[in-house]
Amino acid sequence: MEEQKKNPAQGLSESEQVQVRRQKLADLQAAGHDPFTLTKYPQDAYSADLKEEFKDLPNETDSGKHVALAGRMMSKRVMGKASFAHLRDDKGDIQLYVRRDELGEESYAAFKKLDVGDIIGVKGEVFRTKTGELSVRATELTLLAKSLRPLPEKFHGLTDTEMRYRQRYVDLIANPEVKDTFVKRSQILKEIRAYLDEKGFLEVDTPILTPFEIGASARPFYTHHNSLNMDMVLRIETELYLKRLIVGGMDRVYEVGRIFRNEGMDPKHNPEFTTIELYQAFTDFHGMMDLVEELYKRLALKVCGTAVITYQGQEIDLRRGHWTRITYYDALEKIGGHKPEFYNDYAKVRSYLLERGEKVQEGESLAKMHSQLFDLDVEEKLIQPTFVYEYPIEISPLSRRNNETPEIVDRYELFITGREMGNAFSELNDPIDQRGRFEEQMAERAAGDDEAHCMDEDFLRALEYGMPPAAGQGIGIDRLAMLLTDSASIREVILFPLLRPEV
Repeated sequence: MEEQKKNPAQGLSESEQVQVRRQKLADLQAAGHDPFTLTKYPQDAYSADLKEEFKDLPNETDSGKHVALAGRMMSKRVMGKASFAHLRDDKGDIQLYVRRDELGEESYAAFKKLDVGDIIGVKGEVFRTKTGELSVRATELTLLAKSLRPLPEKFHGLTDTEMRYRQRYVDLIANPEVKDTFVKRSQILKEIRAYLDEKGFLEVDTPILTPFEIGASARPFYTHHNSLNMDMVLRIETELYLKRLIVGGMDRVYEVGRIFRNEGMDPKHNPEFTTIELYQAFTDFHGMMDLVEELYKRLALKVCGTAVITYQGQEIDLRRGHWTRITYYDALEKIGGHKPEFYNDYAKVRSYLLERGEKVQEGESLAKMHSQLFDLDVEEKLIQPTFVYEYPIEISPLSRRNNETPEIVDRYELFITGREMGNAFSELNDPIDQRGRFEEQMAERAAGDDEAHCMDEDFLRALEYGMPPAAGQGIGIDRLAMLLTDSASIREVILFPLLRPEV
C-alpha cells in the first residue's frame, strides 16, 4: 500500500493526489483532449540557448523572437488573470508568463487545471521581466503528457538514497545536478574514444558470453545456453580476446564494455561495471604510463575545465609530469612502513595480517600476503596520481616477466584518491611461459581458490602463432567518472545500479 503521507501544499496524501490527477485525465479524454494521442511537437528552442542568446537583453524588453518550447512544468503560480510557471527542458529551466488575455479564456482555464510535473509545449515571445528574469510570454499552450504522480516536495526533492537509485527517473527530475553527472560521464566516454581514435586505435567488440571465466581473478555469473546445451559465464574481462586480435595483426585495439563479477557491493564496487581495455603492439608498460597521463589530463580539462581538480575536499593534480612512479616493494617500505627484513619474513607477515583481522589461507604464498599488506597499509595513502609498478609474478599471471628480475613482472596499477584506477602491463607473449602460469593457476583452483584462472587452450594456440611485444591497459570507467564528477559512491555514476528487489 502506498504511504499516506500528507503533502503540505495540497493537504492530500500521495494516493489521493494520484486519484485527482487520474480524474483530470479522464475529464480531458471525455472532452476529446486526450494528451496521449499527440505524437510530436514543433520544439525549436531550448532554455539555456535562449539565456545565452539574450543575456544582454535589458529589463522590461521584448526580444521580438517567437519560440516553441517543450518540457516538464516544474512550478505554477496562479495570480488571477496572469500566472507564472517554470518549464524544464533538456538544457535547463525558463520562466513562463501566462496571461488570460494572451492565451484566451478557454486555454487559460485549461492551464490552471494543469499539475506540476505535466509535460507541456509552449509557444510565445521571449522577453525579460522588470525583475530581470528571461521569460516566454505564452500565446499557445499544449498538454503533451499528463503526470499521474506528484513529484517530490518542491523544496526537499528526492533525498532517500535507495529510492533515488531505484527510481532514477524521479531522481533526474527532482535533482538536476544528477543529470549533470551523467552528461559528464558521457563526455568522458566520448573524449576517450576521440583520443584513442586520434592515436590510431580501432574500437572492437568481443564476446560477453564465454565458455569459462578468463582474463582475471574474479568469480563469474553463470548462465546456460539452451541450443548448445552448455553452461556459460558472463565475461569478467575482455583481455584475452583483445590480445587474440593483436596476434591477428590489429596492432591497436580497444573495447568499451560491460564486465560482470559475482562479488560484493560497496561504494567502490558494483557487480556489473564498465571498463575500457586497450592494447598496443610494439610498446611496453612505460609507454602506457605516458598515454594514461596524457589521457587523464585531457579528460580533466574537457570535463572539469582544469587539470587540478577537487575530489571530496582533496585537491588532485592530474597535470602531466606531476604523477608519482614507484615500485611495488618501494611502496611497501616507503609508504606502508614495512622494511624488507619484515616483509621477507613469512612468519612475521602472516602473524601481522592475522592480528589485523585478515584471512590468510594455510600455505599462502608470501607474495600473496604482500598483496594483503599493500591493500592494508599502502593503497589508501596513494591520494595523488601514482603508478605502482613491478609486481610479484604470483599475482600477475598474464604479465611479462621482468628481464633483470624474473620474480617480478612489468606491470603497474594506477592509484588516485586511495583507490585503484587502472591496471596495465607489458603482455606475456611467450606461449610456453603462459602455459606454465595457467597450470599453476589450475593447481591453485584445485586447492580451493575459486578466483584462480582457468586454462584457455585457444588463447595458448593463438600465442603459438606469435604475438608481437605489446602492452595493455584497463581503466574502470565508473571510478574515473566518480573522480571527475566528485562522486563519493559508484552508485552515483551508474544510472541503474543493482539493488535488491522491492518488497
